[in-house]
Amino acid sequence: MLDSIRANTDAVRAKATASSIDDKMDDATADMKTLVKDAQSLLTSAASLTGVKADELRARGMRMLDAALGKSSEYKDQAMVKGKELAKNADVYVKDNPWRTVAAAASVGLLVGILLGRK
Repeated sequence: MLDSIRANTDAVRAKATASSIDDKMDDATADMKTLVKDAQSLLTSAASLTGVKADELRARGMRMLDAALGKSSEYKDQAMVKGKELAKNADVYVKDNPWRTVAAAASVGLLVGILLGRK
């Protein structure tokens, strides 16, 4: 009974973590799209300017790129932490439910074999 509760709790945590990762990926995608649009507008503006204005636009573009690199590093670190957490949860689940895991792996292997055998 206790193992079943623990397994269900771990499964719920894994789903919540996966959802959190999906949300972070969506945020990262939106941030990158915004960055690209801003960079395109800066480049378009900078093409027609020279002198002080061009220098200001280049500096602004570099600040934006630095911010994007910082965010990407932050997202990478968060993904690493979440990935390790998911791996730990999967390891615990496999140890608590070895026969279920074997059955799931066999099922996946069977499906792959059937799909590859049809081609």
